[in-house]
Amino acid sequence: MSNGSPGPTPGFLVWRLANKWRVAVDRAVAPLGLTHAQYSLVVSLHGMQRAGKRPSQRQLADHTGLEALYVSKLARALEAAGLIERARDPRDPRAVRLALTEEGQTVTRQAIAVVQDLLQQLLEPLGGLDTARTHAFTDELTTLLDAPLAPSAQPSAPNNKSTQETTP
Repeated sequence: MSNGSPGPTPGFLVWRLANKWRVAVDRAVAPLGLTHAQYSLVVSLHGMQRAGKRPSQRQLADHTGLEALYVSKLARALEAAGLIERARDPRDPRAVRLALTEEGQTVTRQAIAVVQDLLQQLLEPLGGLDTARTHAFTDELTTLLDAPLAPSAQPSAPNNKSTQETTP
């Protein structure tokens, strides 16, 4: 943080909150044999399957915002754990389709319940999960996530204090 700054920057706070959430979810789903990243994958797959879809790894990567290579790595680990099935798409041999196994569905439902309890706890300072304040917060986060970012410009000098001390 900059010495002249009245407080932490929004970027710093978003970074801290994201890390707090990642660590909390990692700890909460660890007894189910999952990491936060794996949870993100199986819960997204669960929702897509409920909508009648069997997504490709690429589609799941796009949905979660994770890199396709990372989704592939996570999918292989989840397949080895018996939680998902990976199958080549007969219409596109480059594509791999994913589906939860029965065990994967059971573990995912358990993980969703655990994470919902955690989310309620995290949002308690805003009044809980289903409050106007939480809905407004969600809308603000969505606005920020939906805003495109221009390619970042290089700082004019290597010791630019304004970027050096205010970003994580």
